[in-house]
Amino acid sequence: MAAVAKPVVAFDRSICNDFAAASSREWLVTNAIGGYASGTVAGCATRRYHGILLAALQPPVARTQLVAALDETIDCAGTSYELATHKWASGAIAPQGFQYIESFHLDGAIPTWIYAMGDARLEKRIWMRQGENTTYVRYTLLEAVSPVEFHAKALVNYRDFHGATHAGDWRMRVESLNRGIGVLAYDGATPFYLLSEDAAAAPQHVWYRDCFFQAERDRGLDDHEDHLFAALFHARIEPRKSITLVFTTDEATLLDGNSALSEQIAHDSGLLQALAGSLSRRETDSDPASFQQLLLAADQFVVKRSLPGEPDGHSVIAGYHWFSDWGRDTMIALPGLTLTTGHPEIARQILLAFSQFVDAGMLPNNFPDAGGKPEYNTMDAALWYFEAVRQYVQATSDIVTLEKLFPILAGMIEAHVSGTRYNIHVDPADGLLYGGGPGVQLTWMDAKVADWVVTPRTGKPVEINALWINALDSMAQFATLLEFPAARYLTLGAAAKNSFSKFWNSSRNCCYDVIDSPPIGNDASLRPNQILAVSLPSSPLNTAQQKAIVDICRSELLTPVGLRSLGPHESGYISHYSGGPRERDAAYHQGTVWGWLLGPFALAHFRVYQDKAAARRFLEPQLATLDLYGLGSLAEIYDGEQPFAPRGCVAQAWTVAEMLRVWKLLS
Repeated sequence: MAAVAKPVVAFDRSICNDFAAASSREWLVTNAIGGYASGTVAGCATRRYHGILLAALQPPVARTQLVAALDETIDCAGTSYELATHKWASGAIAPQGFQYIESFHLDGAIPTWIYAMGDARLEKRIWMRQGENTTYVRYTLLEAVSPVEFHAKALVNYRDFHGATHAGDWRMRVESLNRGIGVLAYDGATPFYLLSEDAAAAPQHVWYRDCFFQAERDRGLDDHEDHLFAALFHARIEPRKSITLVFTTDEATLLDGNSALSEQIAHDSGLLQALAGSLSRRETDSDPASFQQLLLAADQFVVKRSLPGEPDGHSVIAGYHWFSDWGRDTMIALPGLTLTTGHPEIARQILLAFSQFVDAGMLPNNFPDAGGKPEYNTMDAALWYFEAVRQYVQATSDIVTLEKLFPILAGMIEAHVSGTRYNIHVDPADGLLYGGGPGVQLTWMDAKVADWVVTPRTGKPVEINALWINALDSMAQFATLLEFPAARYLTLGAAAKNSFSKFWNSSRNCCYDVIDSPPIGNDASLRPNQILAVSLPSSPLNTAQQKAIVDICRSELLTPVGLRSLGPHESGYISHYSGGPRERDAAYHQGTVWGWLLGPFALAHFRVYQDKAAARRFLEPQLATLDLYGLGSLAEIYDGEQPFAPRGCVAQAWTVAEMLRVWKLLS
């Protein structure tokens, strides 16, 4: 499988020179340790999370904006062309460099612009070095009658990626170095460097005030900040020659642009080759180019996380720009991001790494951005862990790793039976799993505003118990493989399966979302969680019930890009995800469409109707959205009504992972 010949994501002037269209499409490059660079096709930052270098100073967290932007100017044939674009708090857009963009495309995972100025055409590329907090920006003069003069202002910062800088009289230490500029924001800060082998650099210290972020205004958050103009680069670029600017926390990093670009191209090619090795020739030939593009997106979520005894451990960033690695998201996404893509060794490392964090039978919900102890406020992360292990063992037949994990898995089962945090326990009366209480949200529908839990789901949630049954069946299979007694798991599983009929709501011909939920008893709200009781390998439902669930989800919840989190005819349904934090959190699981659920729905549809082609067609509209929002990737969520606008994270791990995994399963 060769690199994608024709770019999947490519725009001409009709998009690039339209400010609204170009500033709503966001590119992303990452470095495998949690750092990234991101921005818009227009070149204008619309989020606090945009920048040329957002470094993970404690990989994969402590993400810190170091280099915010580059303001480039080209002097060509006596005329100066400003290539940058900024929107300011005053409402002004200046400069308006987007007018000179002739085209934009993703070359593999590398965002690439062509600027046309007079008789000159200049190519710009941005990528990161894998394993380093280093960003490269490379300029190649494709066409020109004579050399051009290149100038670039580096605008820097030093703040948490969630924050915003209002500088006041802050003075950073900006000093000349042999090949560029060094910046120390304050004593004790991590120094960073603005370097080039090809361009001269002069130190500066001028604050640019009130850079405006439209997306933050739309989200009801602080919408402007200040950036420091810290370095002025200058070079003469000859026709068909290149220069490279390097922004890094590693002063000794590779500065040669040709070598650095070759490294990244080889990295992307290796990803495609690994995918080809994991697929049959028929599968490879039938996959669209967008599938290969999504493979490159999948790699952006897998990051290194060093652990005691596991210096090469890995984890999964749940979504860009603002999520860290979450236990639930990691386990849901792991099969698609690693097994489907031909990297079972990474799956093994992640499973072993997370096994070290099992506590009282639970897996961490998330690792705080600033480091510190993980938080265990999730009911389903541990249950998804069993399913991730099952898929890993099925794909690899790795009995050695299963032997290491089995005692941990067995302990997790017993902790759930006897009871653990948040009143999570098996009800001895029916064998079903119960959990929750006032003020906590333990399932994936976890929105909370101050003390308001939007979807508490205390009691026995339907997907939790589908996962519980699946975990028990998996444990019986594991025990059999290892020649251990399986009776314990078979007995627990039988009890839960026999009681699962309590979820059936005969009046609506589908499942209750939660049963035994104080004070309402059974929650009959139509939600998508029941689809997992059909899509997981072990279904406690009969054939007629499975079909009824698929049919009602298709008629009420299915959209081209995912499933609604609440039926449109239900009380409390909210059709659009917008407004400030409270309004958005209120809508998050009350009608907002979730892209990752499209995978389980397609698998459930295939289970019922036994038509792979029909099931696969449900995935195609989402696969066609790679050029709408997060370029080359898939969004976290979408509005519940047409045109189903993408919202939330521009790149979400489990959306990408489930598309890859289920597309392959339905090949």
